Formats: sequence, C-alpha cells, structure tokens
Amino acid sequence: MRIEGSGALVVGGASGLGAAAACALHASGAHVVVADLDAERGAALAARLGERATFAAADVTQPEQLELAVALAAQAPGGLRISVHCAGIGHAERIARGKGPHRAQTFEQVIAVNLVGTFHALRLASAAMLGNEPGGSGERGVIVNTASIAAYDGQIGQVAYAASKGGVVALTLPAARDLAASGIRVCAIAPGLFDTPLLAGLPTEARGQLAASIPFPPRLGHPAEFAQLACHIVENDMLNGEVIRLDGALRMAPR
Repeated sequence: MRIEGSGALVVGGASGLGAAAACALHASGAHVVVADLDAERGAALAARLGERATFAAADVTQPEQLELAVALAAQAPGGLRISVHCAGIGHAERIARGKGPHRAQTFEQVIAVNLVGTFHALRLASAAMLGNEPGGSGERGVIVNTASIAAYDGQIGQVAYAASKGGVVALTLPAARDLAASGIRVCAIAPGLFDTPLLAGLPTEARGQLAASIPFPPRLGHPAEFAQLACHIVENDMLNGEVIRLDGALRMAPR
C-alpha cells in the first residue's frame, strides 16, 4: 500500500504512539485525520501538521463519533486506505483482595475502551475501505491495531488490561481472513515499554528500572519506532493477520 496520497485515520492520535503514527504518515504524504477524545491536543497536532491534516473529536466508546471520523477520512482524494488504532487506557487492580473482588465497572470500562473501541474502529474503517478502487495488487486498505505484550505476559493487577489486549490479539487473524477477499489487510503491533504519557508520570528512578529490565536496547521504546513499524506494515503487502511484538526481547515478570 502506497502511503503518499492515501487517506489515513489515526484513532487516539493526539499523543503518544498515535501522535507519532500520525506524524509519520503525514510526513510520508498521507491525508491524516487525527481522531481523539482530547480535543485540545488533537486539534493542536493537526494544526501543527498543517495541510493534509484534520482533527476529529471521537470517543471510541461512542460509535457514531467514530463513524463521523471515518467519513471525514474517506473524503481524502484516494479514499480511506489506512487506519491505525492507538486509543486505550490502563488500569491496575487485583482480581480479588482484602477489600473485595475486582470491581466489575473498571473491568468493563477497560474492555469497552481497549477492545470494543478497537472493534468499532475496525468494522467502520473496513466498511469504508470496501468502496475503494483496488490498487495494483488488488489492495483496498490496511488496518493496524495496537495490542500489548501484556496480552502474553500480563502482570499482577493487569487482568483487565491483559484481557482487553488479548482480545485485540485474538481478533487479528479472523478479521484478516474476513477481509482478505476484499483486499483489506489487518495487523496489530504489541508494544512493550514505551516512553509515552502513560509512563511519563513515573519518578525518574522507576522509569530507569523499567528501562533496565529490557534486554536490548536497555531503554524505553520511542514512539517514533512504533510509527516506523506501523508504516512498514502499511507498505509491506505480505504482512497480514499478524501480531508483531515490539519490545526489545522483554518478557514481563509477574510484577
């Protein structure tokens, strides 16, 4: 899939991994719609990118808002051909403790944002891609979702987060198979520890300890490295139905 001239939707594109992906796609010539719940950051990023960039306010738990963002991205000259989904939240809570069981509401919230939100973006973006004229290889679109190594190595207190990201991993292959006949590819990236706003609030010492736990390179991942992989997935026609770990060989300990 050629990035230049394609319409691209980046959900959760206002900061962190999503912002890096939006910037990389825009730098490669895509028409980018930055969709995010954070209107201030999202609009600022779109304004900074300038021509070929637009902001759309979107809460991933509200399908009608995502539908509007998809429709906006589909207005690009080449149609919506690239969708990168990075929206997500974290939560730490043990499944049972002295105070009682894991709260059902917090578990459901994480699933609603991380898994159901990904599903909404996937179904709406792929439906829009069906109307695209196929490219030289018969391809109409590419969808890149964000999982996590927590899907495989969930730590203590990560039952909700690991379940949500495990769902993203599990839907990747069947979604790719569902859409294969239409020329739409589906992949996911499972990042390890990245230098994003989620970790920015930690003390310097704690961040250093996390970085030291990564075999090589012994540092937090850069969002630009996530974006680089997302762009490669878009451009490599043979990548389909695959979840790629991006973690410096890290395997998470229980805590």
